[in-house]
Amino acid sequence: MKNTEINSTEIARLAGVSRSTVSRVINNYPNVPTKTREKVMQVIEKYQYVPNLSAQIMAGKRTRTIGLFLKSTGLVSNDMLTNMLITRVIESASLRGYYVLTHIMRTKTDEEEARIVKETFQQRRIDGGIFIGAANHEPLIEELIGEGYLVGIVDQNSLGRTESNRIVSNFDNITGMRLGVDYLVSMNHRKIAFIKGDPLRWSGPEKYEGFMQAMAAHYLPVNGEWIIPGDFSEEGGYRATKEWLGTVSELPTAIFSVNDSVAFGALRALNEAGIQVPEQISLLGFDDHVLSSRINPALTTIHVDFYEMMENLTDAMIQSIEKGPQQFQKFIAKTSLVVRDSCRAI
Repeated sequence: MKNTEINSTEIARLAGVSRSTVSRVINNYPNVPTKTREKVMQVIEKYQYVPNLSAQIMAGKRTRTIGLFLKSTGLVSNDMLTNMLITRVIESASLRGYYVLTHIMRTKTDEEEARIVKETFQQRRIDGGIFIGAANHEPLIEELIGEGYLVGIVDQNSLGRTESNRIVSNFDNITGMRLGVDYLVSMNHRKIAFIKGDPLRWSGPEKYEGFMQAMAAHYLPVNGEWIIPGDFSEEGGYRATKEWLGTVSELPTAIFSVNDSVAFGALRALNEAGIQVPEQISLLGFDDHVLSSRINPALTTIHVDFYEMMENLTDAMIQSIEKGPQQFQKFIAKTSLVVRDSCRAI
């Protein structure tokens, strides 16, 4: 059982060495004679001494811990994509000998929530933090970066902000949207609707811009009645599609959804309205959610390499922790088309 009373000063006295020698042994410094190291280790093992983490932090040691902060208004346990991102960070960090401290931020305006996150950095409980689900411009994140803390962000594009302690990981939205529109056009679709994403997140407006560019590249008009406001959630996709179906005067032949979760909600609303997919309307997603191959019909979608994306982000953060931030880093996740059953040629 660990002795909670003994400290490094007492270890030094019992071993007959200086306190600095005990510190050099604990931190595995090479300039300690073998016999001295063995003598100190015998005392440490006898009393099962464990260095105090707070004291190590005060001495400038790393915690070997990454913070993972998720912005979410719903239950994260119900979102399989978010769970996959979390798991990938934990796996990548663990392989490198790091822990992950996770915190869910429930509201975007809660000052108490922001205070808790800032204190996690200020108290040096973590060596750096990764944010998922944050708005493109998040004052809390900018404050942390401005104060010199190491921050990784998923889905951000802040023009002119290239601080060395900022690490960004994004999706290749423009290419992905072009792949999707190209595929629909190759199947003779010309009347294509688009369900938009959260306008505060970078992927929301960028995917919309990518859709508009892809339509223009094929000289196809965009019907304003077929641009559907939405967010990134399944429930948001369901509500948006259900409301849209009650007002639209003419149905398109295909719907391109901002992500797969929204497509799941859209599919539910279409089924309730008696509109068959893909017989009456084709449906295309973006992300390649783990459930996309299992629903009926299996969802044609744009695959995003989330594993590589989170691996690169976590690795870059740990490299910056251990070597110090060298330069601004930005990673772009690759995209590719996955053809399944939810689209048909007309």
